[in-house]
Amino acid sequence: MILAVENIECYYGRVKVLKGVSLRVAPGEVLALLGRNGAGKTTALKAIMRLIGCRSGTIRLGDEELTRQPPHAVPRLGVGYVPQGRRLFPEMTVEENLRMGLLAGRRKFEVARIYELFPVLQERLGQLAGTLSGGQQQMLAMARALCLQPKVMLLDEPCEGLQPSFVQKVLDTVALLRSQGVAVLLVEQKVDAALQVADRIAFLENGAIAYEAPAAELGRSRELLERYVGVRRA
Repeated sequence: MILAVENIECYYGRVKVLKGVSLRVAPGEVLALLGRNGAGKTTALKAIMRLIGCRSGTIRLGDEELTRQPPHAVPRLGVGYVPQGRRLFPEMTVEENLRMGLLAGRRKFEVARIYELFPVLQERLGQLAGTLSGGQQQMLAMARALCLQPKVMLLDEPCEGLQPSFVQKVLDTVALLRSQGVAVLLVEQKVDAALQVADRIAFLENGAIAYEAPAAELGRSRELLERYVGVRRA
């Protein structure tokens, strides 16, 4: 396994948000973390990035224990993160945002590879990130993370608020990462989108992993989807 989260517990003040969460993602695998709002999905990603501390448990990236690392060291070790809301630098240009990703990278990266994947960004290098459309901003957020050449990519609601063409572009990018051996941990409210690209699904309920199964199995189970995410499928 490239990413191993073992029995982590996280708090906001006195409130325990994650209650012994364990997750494993292998190279070239997509694990979708699903659950209702407030279940702790975003907190789990923040814990991996060391943006919130863990009171117990461990998080390992290969042989490295991330729980002993400062937050700024995690990207350099090979973890890319696209947070919910994208968190771009809106007053900086597309090119400047990409340079920020390059600065945090582990080794030299040819940015031309990004333009092949997202040609719209090359057309808008001088445009301020805050003036891009929602879909273009999501492409930029993913491109910035890819400049790290990550071993693991964490995606928090990447399809949120996007029109169908951009949703498909996000899913195509996830599939490409998988084919290149990158481990992907995907948090997504669009269940059909998650099922399209995920190898496994884990349901987070009240801060704990309630159920985990192959995506193909979950795609046939209306009962489980209704129970854990409140989604009804025909």
